[in-house]
Amino acid sequence: MSNKVIVLIVSTLLLAACGSIPQHKAATPPVTTTAPGSGGYLEGDGPGADAPANIDAIPDAVPKNEPLHRYANRPYKALDKAYTPLTITGAFKEHGIASWYGKKFNGQRTSSGETYDMYSMSAAHPTLPIPSYARVTNLANQKSVIVRINDRGPFINDRIIDLSYTAAHKLGIVGSGSAEVEVESIAATANVNSIASSNVQSQPLPPAAPVTATPAATIPAASAVIAAPVATAPTATAPITTPLVATASPAGNDAGVYLQLGAFSSQAGAEAYLDTMRGKLGDTGKQLKLSSKDGLVRVHIGPYANQSEARGSAEEMESKLGFKPMVNLP
Repeated sequence: MSNKVIVLIVSTLLLAACGSIPQHKAATPPVTTTAPGSGGYLEGDGPGADAPANIDAIPDAVPKNEPLHRYANRPYKALDKAYTPLTITGAFKEHGIASWYGKKFNGQRTSSGETYDMYSMSAAHPTLPIPSYARVTNLANQKSVIVRINDRGPFINDRIIDLSYTAAHKLGIVGSGSAEVEVESIAATANVNSIASSNVQSQPLPPAAPVTATPAATIPAASAVIAAPVATAPTATAPITTPLVATASPAGNDAGVYLQLGAFSSQAGAEAYLDTMRGKLGDTGKQLKLSSKDGLVRVHIGPYANQSEARGSAEEMESKLGFKPMVNLP
């Protein structure tokens, strides 16, 4: 066999070996396993053997102004689904399932380029700005933590956030692997100590009264959005403490159902957001309007004949907005 043939064979084998090296991707969510005492996490993942003795004393992340990452906030695709990251903080809230990731990803690069530290107070989220901060509340025990978003994920199992091991531990979900949580984006200017983790209302919301116009000279900056989830909006300056969730109305009382796109503490913020929604949604055949209640100016679209029609419309809007509007009942 000639030297030329030998070199060609060796080169081919080397190329095949390089092609099989796994490439790091944004963290995927834990998958519940059945191993005794393992909790629910990806096979091969789990708690590290060198967890700090004072893990409960590790402080929450402290929101601060940071420039957005140049690349981590661009639109992207994962598992054939398109995502459009938000670029403004303090205007997003959602309910869903949280999971956590640990030793399998510890020390790897996150989407921000930083090294993942499972003992820090961080998290991965599909669309929240990188870097940014979020309050995560375990709805089963009302424990809350503040984490820094520095990674993308999770992308499967309909989970909305992947927490670091420490954040999951402080929320009491390490053993179970997942839990239903509320995720609320926090602007760096917000007074996080005054953001209460109050119980979610379970009764339907009454119709909102018309908005009374406020002179432009006296309008303050927009504050955090109450509806979940909400896309880009002006940065928050005043914390809002009562999450609102509409529930099913009595049978036969669905007329005049609206979708809520956002809620603001200022007229100016709501009007700016309404213009943004009008540009993103285009002509839907439905009315975009402002309604006021309990000191909040809400951005609604509708009306819909019933909840089923409203939910179908919300599904269609999700791809355009990057979030699913909530149903607001009459």
